[in-house]
Order: sequence, then structure tokens, then C-alpha cells
Amino acid sequence: MQRTLSLFLVLVFVFSLSACGMPQEQTDDSAQPSVNSTAAPETEASDASPEQDTEPSALETESGGTEQATNILVAYFSWADNAVLDSGVDAITSPSVIHPGNVQQLAGWVQEETGGDLFPIRVTDPYPSDWDACLDRANQERGENARPELAENVENLDQYDVIFLGYPNWWYGVPMALLSFLEQNDLSGKQVYLFCAHGTGGLANSVQYITEAASNAVISDQIFDCFEEEAPTAHQAEIQRWVSSLGYTQTD
Repeated sequence: MQRTLSLFLVLVFVFSLSACGMPQEQTDDSAQPSVNSTAAPETEASDASPEQDTEPSALETESGGTEQATNILVAYFSWADNAVLDSGVDAITSPSVIHPGNVQQLAGWVQEETGGDLFPIRVTDPYPSDWDACLDRANQERGENARPELAENVENLDQYDVIFLGYPNWWYGVPMALLSFLEQNDLSGKQVYLFCAHGTGGLANSVQYITEAASNAVISDQIFDCFEEEAPTAHQAEIQRWVSSLGYTQTD
């Protein structure tokens, strides 16, 4: 009887140990999905981070590069556009005006390269077609610091961001009509590029006069100049390369 009771107690003890082990196995199984579900969001977050870093915002895209101005004006003063055509002038004793003029030709090539709008600066009172007589009047206007009246002004100047301004060297400066143009048209903040046809005097004081008359414009020191005798025939490629170097060649 005692042996039977002892065997019964042993069986009860063994059964109790087996029952205590079962909850521990369930806890281990449920822990494995918990680890996986925690790792997955971390992976997604790390994948999303490079996309956010590499994709630029709209503001960054707009401000990331330099926007080149597309509204260009090619304004110029040429004797050929401002002379009384007189067939009676003796071209042997004194040079007379011939179309196209030197600066007029240069301006046409700049317009061709840029695709900008062409604007001839013209006076209401034309100059003589005889060169010596033209120089006499130009010298008189210079001495009087005159501002010749212009026949027309640029319409809607605000639409232009870039101005190519062409002129001849008259009396070591500029035609006074060019100063009329600069004082009547506000070029404040506009980018201005100069091109000039001249004799042996070169640019002389012309850049100084233009800078003083258009003090609020941004006048580039990259200036194209050439001898007036060579302008109509020898400088098309050169002035167009100059325009291209400035970054204003039109694209098809």
C-alpha cells in the first residue's frame, strides 16, 4: 500500500512539471513575429530617406540655374540712317553716306545672331550726307552739349532685359543723339553690351560718356570694336562670335 502511494505521488509530480513547460513555448513563438514587425518599418524608413534627400524641391529647381534673358533689343545709331541722301555729293572730294552704314551693318549681324528686336536711333533733323559737313554739325552739337530730338522712342522698353548698343566714334566720343536716347530711355538694371565702329581714335571717351548717361545700367566691359572701313566686309564672323561668347546666340 505504501509503495502504491509513493508511485502515485511520483506520477503526479511528473505531470505537474510537464504542465508548467507549455506556457514558456507559447511565449517564445509569439516573440518571433514581434521582432520581424519591428524591423520592417526601420527598413522602409531607411529606403525613403535617400529619396527625400535626392529629389529637389520646386524652389531649388527654379533657383538652381541661371536664367538667361530672352528679350533682347539691338539699338544703334548709324550715319546712314540719319543722313539726307543727296545724289549731288562729290564722293571723290569727300566721303558720302552709303547704305548700309558701318554700324547699321554690325547691328544687323548682332540681330541675326541674337534674334532680338532691331531699333535704329534716328533724329528728326537729319545730318548732311557729305562727311565733312556731317562732322562740322556733330562738332557743333558736341560744343553745345546738345541733345538732338529723336524721331521715335522704344515701345514697351520694360520687356527688354538685355540691350546691345551700337554707335560710331564721333569726335572722340559718341553722337549726341545717342545721349538723347540714353537719357530718354531708362535702362536701370538692364544688361548693356556695346559695339562700336571707329577710326584711329578707337573707343576714346565713348564708354565714359555712355556710362555717365546710363549710370544705373549694367554696362559690360566686354566691348566689340572695329575700324569703320572694315566693318561692312570683314567683321561678320567676329561680331557674331562675340555675341556667342556672351551666351546670347538664338537657338532654333
